[in-house]
Amino acid sequence: MKKIILSVASLATVMTVAQQKDSLDIKDVDGVVLTASRKKENIKEIPSSVTIVNQKQIQSQLTVNSDITSILQYTVPSLATSSGQTSNTGQTLRGRQVLVLIDGIPQSTPLRNGARDIRVIDPSVIERIEVIKGASSIYGNGADGGIINYITRKSNSEKTISGITQVGITGQAYGGTLGYRASQLLSGKVTKNFDYVLSMAYERTGYMKDADGVDLSPTYSPAKMDNYNGMLKLGYNINENQRIEASYIGYASRSDLDLGLKTGKYGLIPTIGEGKGKNLETTPQGTPRNHNIKLSYDNRNLWPGTALDVNLYLQDFRTVYGYSDTFLNGGQSNIISRKSGARINLDTQLWNGQNSQAEVIYGVDVLDDQTVQKLEDGRYWTPDMDMTNIAPFMLIKVDLLKNLTIKGGLRYENMKVKVGDFNTLSTIKNDGTFTQSIFVKGGDLEYNALVGNIGLRYNINPMVNLFGSFSQSYSINELGRILRTSTSDTITNLETKPIIVNNYELGATGQMTEWLDYEITSYVSTSKLGASFVQSPDRALTIQRAPEVVYGVEGFLHFRPARWINFGGSYSWMEGITSPKDDGDYSAKINNSRISAPKVLAYIQLRPLQKLSVGLDMLHAFEQDRFSPNVKTGLFAYGEGKVPEYTVFNFKSSFDIDKSWKLSLGIENVLNKMYKPAIAWWAARDSDFTNSMGMRGTFMVEYKF
Repeated sequence: MKKIILSVASLATVMTVAQQKDSLDIKDVDGVVLTASRKKENIKEIPSSVTIVNQKQIQSQLTVNSDITSILQYTVPSLATSSGQTSNTGQTLRGRQVLVLIDGIPQSTPLRNGARDIRVIDPSVIERIEVIKGASSIYGNGADGGIINYITRKSNSEKTISGITQVGITGQAYGGTLGYRASQLLSGKVTKNFDYVLSMAYERTGYMKDADGVDLSPTYSPAKMDNYNGMLKLGYNINENQRIEASYIGYASRSDLDLGLKTGKYGLIPTIGEGKGKNLETTPQGTPRNHNIKLSYDNRNLWPGTALDVNLYLQDFRTVYGYSDTFLNGGQSNIISRKSGARINLDTQLWNGQNSQAEVIYGVDVLDDQTVQKLEDGRYWTPDMDMTNIAPFMLIKVDLLKNLTIKGGLRYENMKVKVGDFNTLSTIKNDGTFTQSIFVKGGDLEYNALVGNIGLRYNINPMVNLFGSFSQSYSINELGRILRTSTSDTITNLETKPIIVNNYELGATGQMTEWLDYEITSYVSTSKLGASFVQSPDRALTIQRAPEVVYGVEGFLHFRPARWINFGGSYSWMEGITSPKDDGDYSAKINNSRISAPKVLAYIQLRPLQKLSVGLDMLHAFEQDRFSPNVKTGLFAYGEGKVPEYTVFNFKSSFDIDKSWKLSLGIENVLNKMYKPAIAWWAARDSDFTNSMGMRGTFMVEYKF
């Protein structure tokens, strides 16, 4: 199928809201962004909302919790709250799935979304996190809600060797084992032109308990887990214009949690860990491997006025889930994904005048993504899926009068997916009967589309900068889940059309005074054929394909009235509606598994002494009551449970002994509040009805040399 997709939608009302900015250096606002246009540019040139989580923020949040899903929930307004598990199910961005990258290498597995893509790297190796909000096709398949790109550390030292050593312990007041972590970063220049970065990190988590000291559920638990991360990056400057760089980043996690599972009752009794677990698992839960290899070549002067950037990459990913008895004979499943690709980027200056300039960025992306979900005993839960994507693109950027930026681009998506023959698994229904396994004939699926984006940013003065944009994404997200629940003997009879999202955004940002900056943004995203989890009559999860509209507002306020104090906050709100019968009636709502509750983030950071920094973070999630239970059973369907509001405070502090040594202390859930993560409520299932972690402290020692 071949389409040219353009549409028009009204923009939501702009309202004043707020975003966390946790840093005592206000200059961090004016950061350089790489992800938005695949080249370095100032954030003031981008006609859309971008969140940069800088290195200071990452290190500060690391003192409280090393889980990146937690770090992001406290720093990105429109990202849903963390589940506190190894899975990031429900942690959507603007109500849609997000594409996760490490230095531009895709980590997500959109062919079979296993919800393990956010938690695939240790934060100690990250220099900054760039979050591009809203649908985007600039990095290919899967970015319906936006992009999260982990930018890893680079060598900034002129020394032969310099480094950062961190050692820390974590623990709760209820006894049990302590957790501990250690990381070592080395970087420097071997010669004038040859530089390197070497990083190693290891973390061993302890038992995790709620505010009453009861062990949390072992399902998808990050407790008693070994986490490993290693990075080697080698760079050589051929001359002042040319550079070649090679890197390897590896991550692995492995759980040996020996707790049994005591299933509770939704809304009444939480599911907890208790006693010893049954030996049903042959492989530890976690992500046994996530290997990323990249080779890049940059030439800033390929010929006069033209720069070239070439990236070649490989990614090898495997994640393992816990034992499940939802299918005949039970078992554990794996998602295995192998990606290889190339990105060729050229940047040509069209003109460069005194008050205006223009450039065109163009090239081609090639990606091969092989993904499958299998059981440990070799049975296929999804067929082998092999996607080849070739996508030429072009983006034109024009700067006029030093304060007006216009961007527009096109990308032609050409995707082909080879699907292998397979037998569906026989699953257990609610009444104890089994669905019959059927043979499904595979084949070839082909998708083609021309997607575009256009945006404008007008920097009127430092106090008022206006921006507006239209952007599209194109993805075949969750094809594997659609195929694995097939009731047809051939894939040609299944609804496997791609998700095409049109995103409209309007906002304003600026610096009112030297000590106050702000941003306010509204957005609408539409799709003629979205994809949401819905519950079938036998309570099994299926994919609903229907037209959708998601809209919302977000923004931040940041105050710095004096050098010793910094405070502010953020607010985000969204709603999603759908037309299940595709009849123009959008009275139905997209469920809470995608549409998260409104969220307020607030913070205060103080420096009462030059060497001492103390701070407090707050997360407040509002109540979410959008659905009613079934009249006959009194039960909520999956994704429709009522979510109560909750508020959590985290404390963090650091003390600089001297230029080399620093001590840090962080306390998560400092008031030891008893609450449940949002997923425990909206999932509306006994097994998911779990508590969140109680108060936990982290003490770290850092040495720089």
